[in-house]
Amino acid sequence: MTASQFVPARPKPTPLTPGRHPHAQLTPAQLTPAQAFDALYGFCAPVLVRQAYLLTGRRALARESVERAFELAWRRWPEVARDRDPGGWVRAATHEYALSPWHRFRRRHRQPEPPPGDPSGRALLDVLLRLPPPYRRTLLLHDGVGLTVRQIAGETEATTSAAANRLRHAREAMSARLPGATAPSDLHRRLTELAATEIPAAAPPPTVRTTGERRDRQWVRTAAVLVTTLTGTTAITLQYAPDHYERPVPRGAAIHGLPAHVAQGPLSERSRALHEALRSHLPQGPHRLVPSAR
Repeated sequence: MTASQFVPARPKPTPLTPGRHPHAQLTPAQLTPAQAFDALYGFCAPVLVRQAYLLTGRRALARESVERAFELAWRRWPEVARDRDPGGWVRAATHEYALSPWHRFRRRHRQPEPPPGDPSGRALLDVLLRLPPPYRRTLLLHDGVGLTVRQIAGETEATTSAAANRLRHAREAMSARLPGATAPSDLHRRLTELAATEIPAAAPPPTVRTTGERRDRQWVRTAAVLVTTLTGTTAITLQYAPDHYERPVPRGAAIHGLPAHVAQGPLSERSRALHEALRSHLPQGPHRLVPSAR
């Protein structure tokens, strides 16, 4: 099965794909950086929140993923503004943050998420979340967003054959667990309906910009504190550390010429008799052993 079999016609704009850019007729020189960022945010953020929800099944994480992606875009705005597809740049950053494996260690993400109210939506989301993250992302980008296999391979940093295989396995798993969502057009419709009814609104663009700038300042302050601490520790170490080489103390040398150590042998008859006499007279020993008080 070749990759060309996975390239359907590009769908029309839907809640999973943005429509016409509000400033499409304006040149970059006519917009300030903040205006261009706000326009891109208003253009892409709502659909990216829906996409992130389909990838994670969590509403708060979906919104957080989009906001973090746009904070990164604002931090790198000259690079993003010159990109051929700024929306694709932010979409890739959103998906990567949403699918980060580190979220499983966060306390609030260990709590179960309320399921969708629609039974068919619950079944679709449950099957979708059972897919491995790369398969889930490939299926969403192809059948939900409408990208080609070649475009998906470039965005996910995979080969075209790998992207095609992921899409094929994802569709096979979906058809086995959810027989009613085998056709790409039907799956696209159901994904759109599920995402459109379950997603909260994203934060306003000025809030995202100011939050990103505040987080950057916090990182700068933290880095400054760490550098100051490291510099002070280094200075103290240089002040009190030895400034010359101290040769280690050599091991003791053997001393020659001493008489050999002789162990005590058995007592003689005289010594034994004296020993027994002393023991028999204690504590009233011989006259010479009893102290006299004067």
